[in-house]
Amino acid sequence: MQPPIAPRRPVTSELHGRTRVDEYDWLRAKDDPDVTSYLEAENAYTTDRTAHLAELRQSIFDEIKARTLETDLSVPSRNRGWWIYSRSFEGKEYGASCRVAVVDESDWTPPRPAQDASPDEPALPGEEVLLDLNELAEGHDFFSLGGSSLSLDDAMLAWSTDTTGDERYTVRFKVLATGELLDDEITGVLGGVTWSPDNRSVYYSTVDESWRADKIWRHRLGTPQADDELVFHEPDGRFSVGVGRTRNDRFMMLATSSKTTSEWHVLDLADPEGEFRLFAARRDGVEYGLEAAVIGGQDRFLVLHNASGPDFELAVTPAEPTEADGWVPLIAHDPAVRLEDVDAFATHLVVHQRSDGLTQLRILPLGDDGVADDYLVEFDDEVFTVGSGSNPSFDQPTVRLGYTTMATPSSVHDYDIRTRELTLLRRTPVLGGYDPADYEEHRLWATADDGERVPVSLVCRRDARAAGEPLPLLLYGYGAYEMSIDPYFSIARLSLLDRGGAFAIAHVRGGGELGRRWYDDGKLLHKQNTFSDFVACARHLVDAGWTTGDRLIAEGGSAGGLLMGAVANQAPEMFGGILTQVPFVDALTSMLDATLPLTVPEYDEWGNPEGDAEVYDYMASYSPYDNVAALDYPPILAETSLHDTRVLYVEPAKWIARLRATATGRRDFLLKTEMSAGHGGVSGRYKSWHDRAFSLAWVLDRMGLADR
Repeated sequence: MQPPIAPRRPVTSELHGRTRVDEYDWLRAKDDPDVTSYLEAENAYTTDRTAHLAELRQSIFDEIKARTLETDLSVPSRNRGWWIYSRSFEGKEYGASCRVAVVDESDWTPPRPAQDASPDEPALPGEEVLLDLNELAEGHDFFSLGGSSLSLDDAMLAWSTDTTGDERYTVRFKVLATGELLDDEITGVLGGVTWSPDNRSVYYSTVDESWRADKIWRHRLGTPQADDELVFHEPDGRFSVGVGRTRNDRFMMLATSSKTTSEWHVLDLADPEGEFRLFAARRDGVEYGLEAAVIGGQDRFLVLHNASGPDFELAVTPAEPTEADGWVPLIAHDPAVRLEDVDAFATHLVVHQRSDGLTQLRILPLGDDGVADDYLVEFDDEVFTVGSGSNPSFDQPTVRLGYTTMATPSSVHDYDIRTRELTLLRRTPVLGGYDPADYEEHRLWATADDGERVPVSLVCRRDARAAGEPLPLLLYGYGAYEMSIDPYFSIARLSLLDRGGAFAIAHVRGGGELGRRWYDDGKLLHKQNTFSDFVACARHLVDAGWTTGDRLIAEGGSAGGLLMGAVANQAPEMFGGILTQVPFVDALTSMLDATLPLTVPEYDEWGNPEGDAEVYDYMASYSPYDNVAALDYPPILAETSLHDTRVLYVEPAKWIARLRATATGRRDFLLKTEMSAGHGGVSGRYKSWHDRAFSLAWVLDRMGLADR
């Protein structure tokens, strides 16, 4: 089959004295039959070109399925008088959330549900099914749960669903004692809702035309949505709003924030009908977050802020509005430690932080006299990821945490503050005799063009590396929004590793792995560092003998897709293939359109090319679509979704069309569009396994491992 050739219909635009010509802008007309026909033709071509991998795809899917405990359940978390947990069932795309009553108020040891309970059997005595997602998803090609929350009297449940992939959710309510569904819906909600202590009203957020959360509403059950009270409106297009209740149920918190500035408003729930009060007015460049605590018997606010330094400081204030000059340091700013979050409990504080590229949990015990000496929860592995798990109860004496490495399946632990003992509650089962000792993990360091040392996390089988020969390697990168891609375990990845491949993560600038500086050095007019870091990591892996360029495959999605498109233009000879999901490859066009979702709020990430010629020129110098050239590109597989509201399908569609028309040499480019999915791809675990099997089969074929 010959590849589809998109007709050229040039559109010319001028700005800052620069002229751009876009031959494929017509592809953004989503409802145009010509666009649908073109996307379907691309899908047919991709199907034809990958037909030889059908057996391999099925084998990978079968391996993922065989290694996964399909009928499974989570470790119960305690919230008020209930233990809450989730269940999954063999053959079912989605799971169910359940609860059982707490029997002994003094016992914080979670009950152990029966692992082999059938879908028709309770996993624990007295089990109550809160939500069966398979029932909710029935009849829909796509299904996503935005959130679910219990009223404070545990009598009612609110949940939100999206059945198109556009991330606009509909909220519904039911009475748990009877199962009665209320004749009450809230539409157009972003995510879920937060209950008020009166158990008869909820708070929620909605978005504007550009998909920015700009309004907070209060809805009273049994009243029309048209009568909902507008609690807060944020007119500044750079800011987005959110609302939540503190863990101790003392305050409702309303936050509005941009990429660089934040502001919080507080409602004392002693008077739930009262007004929100401003805690500290926004100051350009100052970010802060609030957490309610009780220290020395007094209500206090913990303020995590960057007013004293870029890597944040933890301060304490009275539980009342307090400007920055009244923030008393509790943990002073340290440029070697990036403070990321804080959780307050009755007997302790938990600080989430990172140092030298690794995540850490810091414990601060609380006593009658205030805060005692802090300490870290220690782990033995060289490279790992640790983070707080589900900890909904203010009075709990334990910290639920999650732990993983690239070879150790995700593990759930309880850390007892009283005894400082760490108890393993559950490790994700990997069926078929999996042994972490069969794999080796490494933290490597590449040197970037400017001399910066860039960390790389790598995993492979010990026996694959035993011969000392280079390995086929999949290198993943992201590098944006200060999002850290920390080491993690993947069952699907075993299908790559067990065929003799290796997997690595390039922790490039633009992420947050090495603190705020790492992020700042990879955004705005420093964005090129993200791309050169990734190329430096690839080069290091080749020079150090880990792999060879012809069998080194690059992968990244969303903003990581921008990274993929940039390195394809800048260093096509370094890679044997490039895999990218929902790639942000037409960055300049998107950032020039203030009506698109996320454009204005992201001026602080990428810059405003419409208002600043320097930003325009800088973005034009790296935007993948604008820099497609007559080069011999490596094979590229771009995967996207028709209903994605964050990175529109048109970006990879235009990119592939221009690559096919411009590139020289192999010109091996594939576009795969999910016609009923959003930014996160298809819904349902079996569908997602099939999707990943498709991608991995293509990767293995590029690596020369398709016959393994």
